[in-house]
Parts: sequence; structure tokens; C-alpha cells
Amino acid sequence: KAAKAAKATKAAKGREKKARDWGDLDGIKRDDDKGQLEFVDGSPEEVLVESFTKGSLIDVESEDSSEDDDVYSEGNGDGVDGRQPSGFLGSLVRNLGMSVVGTDALKRSDIDLSLEVLKKKLTERNVAEDISNKMIESVAASLVGSRLGSFSRISSAVRTAMEEALTRVLTPRKPIDILRGIAEAKARGRPYVIAFVGVNGVGKSTSLAKVAYYLKQHNHRVMVAACDTFRSGAVEQVRVHSQRLGLSLYARGYEKDPAKVASEAIRAAQKEGCDVVLVDTAGRMQNNEPLMRAITSLVSMNSPDLVLFVGEALAGNDSVDQVVLFNKALATYSTVPNPHIIDGLIISKFETVDEKIGTAISMVFCSGAPIAFLGVGQQYTDLKKLDVRKLVKTLLQ
Repeated sequence: KAAKAAKATKAAKGREKKARDWGDLDGIKRDDDKGQLEFVDGSPEEVLVESFTKGSLIDVESEDSSEDDDVYSEGNGDGVDGRQPSGFLGSLVRNLGMSVVGTDALKRSDIDLSLEVLKKKLTERNVAEDISNKMIESVAASLVGSRLGSFSRISSAVRTAMEEALTRVLTPRKPIDILRGIAEAKARGRPYVIAFVGVNGVGKSTSLAKVAYYLKQHNHRVMVAACDTFRSGAVEQVRVHSQRLGLSLYARGYEKDPAKVASEAIRAAQKEGCDVVLVDTAGRMQNNEPLMRAITSLVSMNSPDLVLFVGEALAGNDSVDQVVLFNKALATYSTVPNPHIIDGLIISKFETVDEKIGTAISMVFCSGAPIAFLGVGQQYTDLKKLDVRKLVKTLLQ
């Protein structure tokens, strides 16, 4: 009996939920206390106040990678300039032989093998299969009937066409510019409101805190509305973030109507002269109708300037299903004539997926919403804007 009791105790300890440990990222030593942003076990004994000495990655300019734009490596190949293709493009050329065309119009049969290899690459990178098929057909439609110049490779033409198609998908028609939106709202004498929505455990509160850090660095007064009145510990979690970042917090505790709490928070923020209200909401599964009606009510009642869906890069195609059904619910259950659906995406834990970054493409393609930010670690500074060119290059390299 003693042995069984000891074994049960050990198993219980193994089931205890711990904060994620991301280790060292980008060669930067992470402080254990300041690196923990999720506070899954409640408030820490001592709240460490941020110094704001380190800039958010949003404000860090992308490194100039023009020197590695070329996917070729030096060799003694039969290319026009004496270089042998390598990597993904090299595999296409090896499969197709020379694949050099003159002035004849391209037929579908000319590019089928290139498209097949390209589709396999997209699937390996975690792009949803149906979306891969649509992208492939888009590329085929753009190439069939076109004429390539002499000594042009079919593989190069296919790759270029796919780069252009992916870039079109990822480039927003109307970029999300939060700082500009805040300035415009401030000119009208009201706070700018951002609602964070998504399923359970994807990092909504952590993403909210990272956005708050970024806004504080731009000298904006931020209030957090604790509208997750459902999950135990949720209010305490955002309270710790608020204390560490010097934010105002509006909280009414648990078992309250989230829509009314958000409304009260917006009025309180306007009275206190806050520039921004960040609304934290309860995580909910996309097929939970009562909770989906509740989030729709919050959005309909308070008309936030921005609704950001937080999805996890690790979730793959599940994230696609989530964002599609969230949008459908916001449109179906809305009580206003023009329903407010998802405006933008935050993809969390993006640093954990290496080259399997196709979830980003799939979520944008299915929702029509652009990527506002990428979460790339467990520091307040670890939030980045999307570099479309780099993401497309990684997908196809």
C-alpha cells in the first residue's frame, strides 16, 4: 500500500501544470522570473516591474537579407550563369532535366511535374491541403498559355508565380496600423479598443500583454479590461501583467456579463484619459454556441476598433477551423446590421514551428484577415510584425 501511495503521489506531481520554458531564443539569455508570462499557477509572490529598457521586436527593423535572396549555390552546373540550382528549386531542375523553353506557349503538361513537387513542399510546410490545391491551380492558370523567354527554366517560372501568389495572399489590402488608429480615436476624444479572441490556451493574455508593452513604449496610457469572467485565475493573470507593465486594470471578478464589463471598462478608460483599452476574453471552443454567442454580444455591444484572433502556430489545420468558425459565429449571432468579424490575426508560438509555417498562409487565406503580429517567445518584447518576403522565401526554400 505504501508503494502504491508513493507511486500515486509521483504521478500527481507529474500532472501538475507548469509554465512553458522556451529556453534561450535568438542567443539571448532568458531570466527565469521575467521570462514567465503565463502565470498559470496564479500570481507570483513578488511582482517584478518592467523597466521598458528593451525595445519591442515590432519596432526593430528587419535585418537586410538581400545577400541571401538567391537560392542558388556556386557550382559547375549547366545554368545560364554557370551556377547549379540547390534546395527545392534544385530538386525541380533535377526532376525536369534542363527544363529550358523557348518561345512556345506553356501547356499544363509542361508544368504539371513542377506543380506536383511544389504542392508537396507546401504540404510539408503545413499548408492545408485544400488551400495548397487552390494555390497550385492559381499558379497554373497564370502560367498556361504564357510564353517564357529563351533559356528560361519552367521550374523558375513556377516558383516565381507561386511567390507572387503567396505574396498577394499575405499582403493586406488595408494594413493594420494600431498607432495610427489610436491617434485618430484620440482626436475624437475616445479610447481605441482592441478585443482579443480565440480558443483556450493559445496565449491570448500573453499576446495582449506584449501588445500593451509595445503601446507603453510609444507612451500610450493603456487599460486592460478583464472580461474573462469564466476561467478561474484569469483575472489574477491579467492583474499581474498590469502590475508589471504599469497598466490600469478594470476588473469586476467572475460570473459577470463580459459584454457589460467591457462597456464599463471603456467608459472608465475615457474618464481616466486612457488612450487604449485591451479587452481580454475567455477562451472558448469554436463549437460552443453559448460562449460564441457571448463573445458576439461583447463585440456587438462595444464596437471595438479591432478584433484580433489569437491562433497557435502549433495547432496547424485546427487553427484554420477555429478562425473560420469564429468568423461564422460573429456573423451569425450578431445583433447589428453589419456584423464585426475578425480584423486581424496574432499567431502565437511561431518560433516553435521551424520551417512548418504554412498555418500562417492557411489562416489568412481562409479568414481574409491579415497577420497583425507573430508571437516569437516568452518575453514582453517577443512580438513581431510579419515580413511577407521572408515568410514566402522560407515556405519555398
